[in-house]
Amino acid sequence: MRNLSVVTQFILLGIPNTEGLETMLFVLFLSFYIFTLIGNLLILTAIISSTRLHTPMYFFLCKLSIFDIFFPSVSSPKMLFYLSGNSRAISYAGCVCQLFFYHFLGCTECFLYTVMAYDRFVAICYPLRYSIIISHRVCAILATGTSFFGCIQATFLTTLTFQLPYCGPNEVDYYFCDIPVMLKLACADTSALEMVGFISVGLMPLSCFLLILTSYSFIVCAILRIRSAEGRRRAFSTCSAHLTAILLFYMPVVLIYLRPTPSPWLDATVQVLNNLVTPMLNPLIYSLRNKEVKSSLWKFLHNPGFLPEQL
Repeated sequence: MRNLSVVTQFILLGIPNTEGLETMLFVLFLSFYIFTLIGNLLILTAIISSTRLHTPMYFFLCKLSIFDIFFPSVSSPKMLFYLSGNSRAISYAGCVCQLFFYHFLGCTECFLYTVMAYDRFVAICYPLRYSIIISHRVCAILATGTSFFGCIQATFLTTLTFQLPYCGPNEVDYYFCDIPVMLKLACADTSALEMVGFISVGLMPLSCFLLILTSYSFIVCAILRIRSAEGRRRAFSTCSAHLTAILLFYMPVVLIYLRPTPSPWLDATVQVLNNLVTPMLNPLIYSLRNKEVKSSLWKFLHNPGFLPEQL
């Protein structure tokens, strides 16, 4: 038997090549995090408080806002903690939790974007049957399914990563525990696991993206058949926010996990955009392009005590 000393904690080294910038990064990331929380809470409040927005489309948007609150909360509090001059250490269990919840929330969002694309496909291609196809029961099943399959994917990736022995170096050259940096610290050959992880992390978002692409191919064909210019404009308007959010979500995933030669600084920069900036921008994307959300938000901000029945 090998005599291995088991690692009980890891040291997060932070974003590469940012030594001496801790105060500036702390202020910047704290601002991003606060705006993310406020923006998504406002979207949630606007949807919940308006009965007009109690539809499948806004139900899924509600779930997206909830996950956009929790997603940056996986890594941001610890990052802000050590940027303010506190300890960079994170326990083994804390590292496992970070990796699991990061991929659980990320995978669930990936599935959720796919479901939202399907919802728009049904709404535009089969408007008369929309309420039958996307019923409350179907909404509940789809919403539960996104979390269920996200949990399975995250459990698989976390188990894959932490079934390896960690017995030597414990300095994580990153600002949170993620698969690529953790595999570098393992005291075993990780080439086979890297390939399995690469296929798993790549196959899931690629499959979702192809489904989204298929939905929007049918949507574009349906919109082009609309004779009214105003009808086409309204149809494109309802989809533009979702398409913008999809691009913001998938571009970082491709850059981080599907590149053959990783770059620590580029990965960290893109990861920060994915963790903090995208969840912060989503409320702006969905509210600025949506008159109903803006109207509900305006009413709430000017009369925060109003009830849904008053609308």
